[in-house]
Amino acid sequence: MPNPFPGMNPYLEQPEYWSDFHNQLVAALARALIPKLLPKYRVVTDKWVYKIAGSTKIAIGRPDVTVQQSRDASAAMATAVAVSEPLVQPIKVAVPLREEVRQSYIEVKDVATKEVVTAIEVISPANKRGEGRQKYEAKRQQIFESMTHLVEIDLLRDGEPLPVSNSSNPSHYRILVSRSNTRPTADLYLFNLCDRIPSFPLPLLPGDTEPMVELQTLVDQLYEELGYESFIDYSTSPPLPWSEDDVASWARDRRENL
Repeated sequence: MPNPFPGMNPYLEQPEYWSDFHNQLVAALARALIPKLLPKYRVVTDKWVYKIAGSTKIAIGRPDVTVQQSRDASAAMATAVAVSEPLVQPIKVAVPLREEVRQSYIEVKDVATKEVVTAIEVISPANKRGEGRQKYEAKRQQIFESMTHLVEIDLLRDGEPLPVSNSSNPSHYRILVSRSNTRPTADLYLFNLCDRIPSFPLPLLPGDTEPMVELQTLVDQLYEELGYESFIDYSTSPPLPWSEDDVASWARDRRENL
């Protein structure tokens, strides 16, 4: 079954699917670029690892400190000590833990100089909120101040879009292409749930032919190859935000006709 949506499939934004889809999309994009960029450029995938606070994950059955004693000592304590009932009973709470985030990204390198010519980021939920957003924005700013081009792909409706100037146009999704030689001016592709994902040229060194990135083709291929139709329950609504606007009505009608 092909992707039932013309562009991005909003069901892939669900937490249970997004992490795998993100990694698969980064890998597929790298594979698609390699034959277009050889032999002058090398396409490398790597992982950006950082920690963020605020996780409320609980490790069940694993106390932080375990005090053990012999059975004989336990028996002696039981007969010698009377344990009084506490006046105030505790309640179970969750404490914030620092969670490690691993995010794949792509670098296009000049084979001759080994310099990073273009960085490609596919945005994850952690990049759009809290401490994870702060860390990503710092990394983003470093790229803006360098000679490296940046391609930033945001296929998530949830969360505040990453900042750009001179654009207050709302959209569900966006792709930013920031060329080092034209900053601060950049190309911003805005599109919605009912639109196809736009193609865009990959910025390279001056004078080199820039291949078109056909992201829609990759999303559709991954949807079929990974068998998402076997797992996604289209009888339920996609993840929030899911407002009662014209686009939501269009998507709901499309879902009901699957």
